[in-house]
Amino acid sequence: MSAVAFWGAVEIGLIYAFVALGVYLTFRILDFPDLTVDGSFPLGAAVAAVLIINGVNPWLATLAAFFAGGCAGMVTAFLNVRFGILHLLASILTMIALFSVNLRVMGRPNIALLMQETVLTPFLKMGLHPTYARPLFLFVLVVIAFIGLMLFLRSNFGLAMRATGANQRMAGAQGIQTGFYVFTGVALSNGLVGIGGALFAQVNGFADVTTGVGTIVVGLASVIVGETLLRGRFIWIALIGCILGSIIYRIAVQLALSADVIGLKASDLNLATAVLVALALILPRLGKGKSA
Repeated sequence: MSAVAFWGAVEIGLIYAFVALGVYLTFRILDFPDLTVDGSFPLGAAVAAVLIINGVNPWLATLAAFFAGGCAGMVTAFLNVRFGILHLLASILTMIALFSVNLRVMGRPNIALLMQETVLTPFLKMGLHPTYARPLFLFVLVVIAFIGLMLFLRSNFGLAMRATGANQRMAGAQGIQTGFYVFTGVALSNGLVGIGGALFAQVNGFADVTTGVGTIVVGLASVIVGETLLRGRFIWIALIGCILGSIIYRIAVQLALSADVIGLKASDLNLATAVLVALALILPRLGKGKSA
């Protein structure tokens, strides 16, 4: 694997780290299986792209993508909390609806951003080579998201949310308004995914309605790989694991696709994903079996 391919994999891994953090928030903190991310990721890309081509500041466009993703998450939470629809079914309904919403937002299947100002533009003008400048810039953003989410989950509000996910009935018996925390958690999760979509569009120079396909699989793979590599009871270890898992997952996929011996092609991405996730799940169990 060449250096360009390696740093390209790191770059994509850092973008999807926002997805991994969002998926961790719903799946691990709230115990809320949420497939909305397959729709909120391209929604964030669509909102940011449309605003940027209409002259809006790229940072404001990225912030708008966060709120757009959060609104998508609130729809899923509303269907679940207010009407008692199973979380998986509620998220699937929202995901399906978002495909049409994304087409409405963009007005066409894809939008090009190659000649537009993005959040990366000032950073690229500092003289660093784009191959290294983009990952460095994304790393700074991921660190900010990590610190913000860690402080949030360690606050009283975050502790109440964690209690809701651990045992919703017990949390309700303690006076915690569990529905409100489900709303907030799912909205925040999809807001982070929306930021990932906005950054994906700006880094790659386009927004496409199909970019969300398989996003939930990538997010889950990153979380599982991270939990396999870093085990600990502290929340900051789990969050770092999500970020590292996203990067390592992308590097592993790039290695698999670049290995001539294996003979995989770009069309085999889903196959490589399935194998990597399966290995991440199986290896820890094999280790436990030997120790027993």
